[in-house]
Amino acid sequence: MKFSKLGRTGIDVSRVCLGTMTWGQQNSEAEAHEQMDYAITRGINFFDTAECYAVPTSQETQGKTEEYIGTWFQKTKKRKDITLATKVTGAGIPWIRGGKPMDGKGVHAAIDESLKRLNTDYVDLYQLHWPNRPFPHFGTNHAGKIDFAKENTAKIEDNLLDILTALGDIVKAGKVRFAGLSDDSSWGIMKYLELAEKHNLPRMQSIQNEFSLLNRLNDPYVAETCVREDVAYLPWSPLACGMISGKYAGRKPPEGTRWAHEIRVRQEFDSFRFKSDMAHAAVAEYIDVAKKHGLDVCQMALKFVDMQSFVTSTIIGATKMEQLKSNIDAFDLTLSDDVLADINAVYHKYPIVY
Repeated sequence: MKFSKLGRTGIDVSRVCLGTMTWGQQNSEAEAHEQMDYAITRGINFFDTAECYAVPTSQETQGKTEEYIGTWFQKTKKRKDITLATKVTGAGIPWIRGGKPMDGKGVHAAIDESLKRLNTDYVDLYQLHWPNRPFPHFGTNHAGKIDFAKENTAKIEDNLLDILTALGDIVKAGKVRFAGLSDDSSWGIMKYLELAEKHNLPRMQSIQNEFSLLNRLNDPYVAETCVREDVAYLPWSPLACGMISGKYAGRKPPEGTRWAHEIRVRQEFDSFRFKSDMAHAAVAEYIDVAKKHGLDVCQMALKFVDMQSFVTSTIIGATKMEQLKSNIDAFDLTLSDDVLADINAVYHKYPIVY
């Protein structure tokens, strides 16, 4: 296992970060513990979770993922061996603080609840799960989707400072070591860094955003910001919610898959990824590239993400142990120039697929 520095924290984190969001919905506590046990044998020292997990989110399972990590810490006594990241939820989930937008008061309440579930006194990296303002993610990354001119920037900045001040409080209290972002933009990163420097508050050490063969929109703009400002980049969904495997090609989620499970939990399904004809076409061509070079398409996709110079640690997730093992094995691969050229050819045909 290779390691990278997490921003300016001085912490060395494994190039593979164990994602946990299925634990409590698709995975039992025993399965979660098995994944963590295996991950550390492979050299992984970085776990990522969130207060709103498990996913798909539900009132009945909210917080289960953190609880499973907490019981694993209690059983194994491995807390000090792990760089633990969790996230405070943004607006929109009714059973978490009434679905209200994130603010300083909410940050204080959230960290205390997370610490109880995680069975720990501190979190190494505490991340803001998504912004309150309109932000270019989750299908709103096309031109014309967001009219930034309609937003009250001064009001937004006041809210950012309120949140950042609360982060400063919980860092001083020893509940959190470092702060980070999730699902944010170049502007968000720079504004938080500016406010932190101006008010002597915690700097954002990382950002986790979606990045995969199907979604490379953070390169070059967020990528440049991260490299030049020493902000760790932590890509999530490097397999585009499993779509890159090709298992959704028939437009009917197979039993046992995440999207089949989501339909059962929510009694609906409206994924912008799943509905995109271009995304399905791109997946088919990436599968052809992998077959041409004798590669597993998921392993090829994971290694491609890992190879990007701005990436610090890639967040992977699996519901089955064989998937987890295969995913971790991917990081030992080498992709030849011919493979990369073929990937690039597909990307130029389908640069923005959803």
